[in-house]
Amino acid sequence: MLFRVLPSSPVPLGEQIAACVRGAIANGTAAPGERLPPAREVAESLGVNVHTVLRGYQRLRDEGLIELRRGRGAVITAAPGIADQARLTEAVHGLVTQAREFGLTDQELLSMVHDCLSSAPVTRSP
Repeated sequence: MLFRVLPSSPVPLGEQIAACVRGAIANGTAAPGERLPPAREVAESLGVNVHTVLRGYQRLRDEGLIELRRGRGAVITAAPGIADQARLTEAVHGLVTQAREFGLTDQELLSMVHDCLSSAPVTRSP
């Protein structure tokens, strides 16, 4: 699995690491049952602290995407599926509804979303 981080990004490094794994799961290059590289190896290859990698792994554990076991490492437990996409679509609809309640125009909302996308790490290609 390939990990890439941008130290100059406003997104914390641990979150960038988690985003790399999420992207690999989403695009099918990482599958349930697959082991992630040990945190120490990832840290050395990226030139970051091992605790930074562990924070990313812990976030993935909290999201239910990996299982962490001492001595066995990190294992992918589930891949986002249709239910996840439906939840995301529902969240987008909620965002649009809330923006309209606040009186934002479509262009103002799109500008806000674009700004957020510009500052977020890219996790996969369309």
